[in-house]
Amino acid sequence: MGGDFYTFALSSQCLSFWRNSSAILPNIKWSKQSGLDFKKALLFMLISTFSFALMNVSVKYLSRIPTFQIVFFRCFGSFILATTFIYIKGIPILGHKRRLMLLRAVLGLTAMSLFFLSLKHLNVGTAVSLRYVAPIFAAIFAVFVLREKLKNIQWLFFLTAFAGVLVLKGFDGNINTTGLTLILTASVFSGMVYVVIRKIGVADHPAVVVNYFMFVGTVIGGLLAIAVWVQPIGYEWGFLLILGVFGFMGQIYMTKAFQIAKTNLVAPLKYIEVIFTISIGVLWFNEAYTVFSFIGLFMIISALVLNTLVKKN
Repeated sequence: MGGDFYTFALSSQCLSFWRNSSAILPNIKWSKQSGLDFKKALLFMLISTFSFALMNVSVKYLSRIPTFQIVFFRCFGSFILATTFIYIKGIPILGHKRRLMLLRAVLGLTAMSLFFLSLKHLNVGTAVSLRYVAPIFAAIFAVFVLREKLKNIQWLFFLTAFAGVLVLKGFDGNINTTGLTLILTASVFSGMVYVVIRKIGVADHPAVVVNYFMFVGTVIGGLLAIAVWVQPIGYEWGFLLILGVFGFMGQIYMTKAFQIAKTNLVAPLKYIEVIFTISIGVLWFNEAYTVFSFIGLFMIISALVLNTLVKKN
């Protein structure tokens, strides 16, 4: 799978999550000829990416709240929803590949914490865009750990994406070294996560994999938040409580999109999240972007979209 680990890593946690469920979403009408419905998939991906964008800007809004406190609320909300689903479906909650799922949880928690922390130093749109270099690291790790092969042109796409990062760092005055270091390190850990998920494979239900992550995040995030706890006030309570819901709904609708349309058509739509996030950041936080900012962001996103299409074809 190599370069398109990103799509599958995020969706594999929940790709089968709601496959047999009709309680949350309306029933999907499949085409008799192809079994595909791209129009509905597009709608679901718009809902998914908008949900993730709302989660991102909510974290950005909570700049007064310590990172681990945000992590706790983000994980706790999804933990409750995932545990409820597992209980209703009668799925073994402990799973089989427990060590790998714990490793995935720790790596995922590290990546999430670093990403949330980077939002205190970067424009939200820039942070989300830079997070998308994760599939590059995933592809490189997969070459050595999973013995997967990359096409030569994929290396060109990866170099283009990194060149975009250099353009941002060199010409965008809004990017500081601390924020850039945090988000790139988060991407490295995300790349590790994708490889571990591939190692887990289909041995465990995606809901169980997600639940391990959310449980570890709830416990560790909660414990680390105690010493730095800041009492939320006003709207902060609402944003904290809704984090898990935004993340969970984003995963649900992304899963549905991948279920009803070809992956090579749906995967590039994930990058719509960047457009939504940048737009909300400009309107809400008055974030400013230079011409070089957009050039760098375009180089990153276009290279990764092309990588996804090449890999799928």
